[in-house]
Amino acid sequence: MKYLLTAAIIAAAFAFSSFNHKEINDGKWIWLFDGKTTNGWHSWKDTKAGAAWKVEDGTLHLDPSIKDGRGDLVSNNEYDNFDLKLKWKISPGGNSGVIFYVKDDPSKYEDTYNTGLEMQVLDNDKHPDGKIPKHRAGNLYDLVAGPDVVKPVGEWNQVEIISNNGSLKLYLNGTNVVTTTLWDDNWRKMVAGSKFKQWPDFGTFKSGHIALQDHGNDVWFKDIMIKKL
Repeated sequence: MKYLLTAAIIAAAFAFSSFNHKEINDGKWIWLFDGKTTNGWHSWKDTKAGAAWKVEDGTLHLDPSIKDGRGDLVSNNEYDNFDLKLKWKISPGGNSGVIFYVKDDPSKYEDTYNTGLEMQVLDNDKHPDGKIPKHRAGNLYDLVAGPDVVKPVGEWNQVEIISNNGSLKLYLNGTNVVTTTLWDDNWRKMVAGSKFKQWPDFGTFKSGHIALQDHGNDVWFKDIMIKKL
């Protein structure tokens, strides 16, 4: 019985993360989600995580059936140069996103996407955005398109976002889907040609918070970790 219990604990630990634990323990990577609580996060326009963000089996689950405590989930800390890793899965027809460089000032900005850039989370097959270039899973939303390497609905997708001194690279399931440069003349031109042109501070901040988007659909996140560069 003792052997079986030990084996179960080991199996659960590996299930919690398939990332390289030696990497995590090198002192550079930081877990942003401990798998048990919403410590380190708060809902947009609030000081704590709302009830709609539930911790279940080592995942963060946005449950839109819960009407109280809705809104994007925002990291308490902000980051400038970083390497962010996480996994997500979406519900059928669902939409969400990973937003970064968010300026956490609800008195000035109505939504996280008024300032932050979004890596799209989407069911490409059933959501209408799946038919729009630059709106598909893995894209830098409404700015840069990339190859379609998303996994079927219900399966976990692995994300890596590396932003370092203006160089931005997005990876989905091990494939580099977006490479671009932030804050130069070409970047400003791209923003001016996008839906974000209505918000003058969009994509201008060189440090900010990480946000997990509440787009009104069930979505799950896990294995969220970051390394400062």
